[in-house]
Amino acid sequence: MDRRIYGVETEFGLIHRPASDQLPGRGLPPDELARYLFRPVVEFGRSSNIFIPNGSRLYLDVGSHPEYATAECDDLIDLIASDRAGEMIMHHLALAAEQRIAADGFTGQVYVLKNNVDSAGNSYGSHENYLIPRTTHFRRLSGILLPFLITRQIIAGAGRVVPGDEETPPHFAFSQRADHMWEGISSATTRSRPIINTRDEPHADAATHRRLHVIVGDSNMSSTTSLLRYGSTDLVLRMIEAGVPVGDFELENPIGAIRQISHDLTGQARVRIRGGEEMTAVQIQRGLLERIQRFVAEQGDHHEHVGQVLELWERALTAVETGEHHLIDTEIDWAIKKRLVDEVAAQRGLAMGHPRLEQLDMAYHDVHPERGLFHLLVRRRRAQEILTEAKVEEALITPPSTRAAVRGEFLSTARAFGAETTVDWVHHKLIDRPLEAVMVKDPFPVRDERVESLLDKLGDRSTQLRELSIQERSQRAVSLALSDKYALAAQAEPAEPPVI
Repeated sequence: MDRRIYGVETEFGLIHRPASDQLPGRGLPPDELARYLFRPVVEFGRSSNIFIPNGSRLYLDVGSHPEYATAECDDLIDLIASDRAGEMIMHHLALAAEQRIAADGFTGQVYVLKNNVDSAGNSYGSHENYLIPRTTHFRRLSGILLPFLITRQIIAGAGRVVPGDEETPPHFAFSQRADHMWEGISSATTRSRPIINTRDEPHADAATHRRLHVIVGDSNMSSTTSLLRYGSTDLVLRMIEAGVPVGDFELENPIGAIRQISHDLTGQARVRIRGGEEMTAVQIQRGLLERIQRFVAEQGDHHEHVGQVLELWERALTAVETGEHHLIDTEIDWAIKKRLVDEVAAQRGLAMGHPRLEQLDMAYHDVHPERGLFHLLVRRRRAQEILTEAKVEEALITPPSTRAAVRGEFLSTARAFGAETTVDWVHHKLIDRPLEAVMVKDPFPVRDERVESLLDKLGDRSTQLRELSIQERSQRAVSLALSDKYALAAQAEPAEPPVI
């Protein structure tokens, strides 16, 4: 498969911190806060589960978690930009929610966190989707992919300050998500949290495609970490699909291994391979990387980012193996965060279990571009960024060059006419023409004559209408809240990490 469709679904944490004189000790409960956050969404689409004109999906998930699913992307940078656009949408919805909360007589700030665990120990996910050929042998795929995903946290984890308990002292771990996985492979998502979900919903021609749904990943703030996370997984999949011999890294106890690896920053924790041999996370990752490097040398680059992915992958493993984390502490989330935590702990004489460091951990994931600590580090050149502001703004407004472009034009054009629609990943329907719904199974083409013909029935699709459609897309898709009504002055940069 030369072209691949990628997507990522991100669940966000949501917190209201009231002023000290109101709601002492607590903020609005999650369900009520979510209603405030999604009121513009419901006003826009008459539902809390909608598609927006940049082709993405915006909805409330189980547990009052706001969730954003990127449009279908066939380029890794487009994927990362679309994911970042989701952060911006949530940020501006939070600003709008603060205004509404204030209008109802309350004060305080709304925090949207792109992380995976809250202070009560609840977990929420960042799910990856990869379109793979139906002919891929799933048993072989899972046997290779599981050990890769279990050990991938050492190169792409978000990092976590672990408070510790009676048995385990406080420490820093690679992953936020690892302790909340309960099965290797399963059809469930919330009940058992498998690493790979087997639910077969390709949102494409099921005779040709299958959707690989990966649940184990941490939510990344760093775009360079995201590139390595998705890029390395794509390369492993390509090698599997090509039938290249990989070797046996299948783990005897996948769930025990993922936890053990997460809590050992040396990367030297030994886990048992089926057959009795023991290997470290670094050894497994290096074994896979060496095979990928040979595969790329023989087959050539599959896309323009391959060289960057391989170089960062190699350097991340060296950093873990040698303990020289400075090699990646501007590019890989867990190392960026650990450097910050270590510096604050040293400056203030704080032990790893101190609540202040846990608050610092959360503040790293604040999507507010002025208040969030990751964004502060980018401004201070302590974290690298491969996305430009222009690229993110484009992703807020414009669908990627896939089937998402068909969906985006359908939504924005119908809205320009005031026509109501029903849309999902595949279906396009005008409410007043239910028998003329169009199903678009191919996720790659950017045009579909059947959808265009359906839109033609709304009236004259002139140049003026197309311009109006773009204006509508520009005004509404940028978060349903980037209009002047909701734009607020940027808050002053805090001298210290905010207390959450």
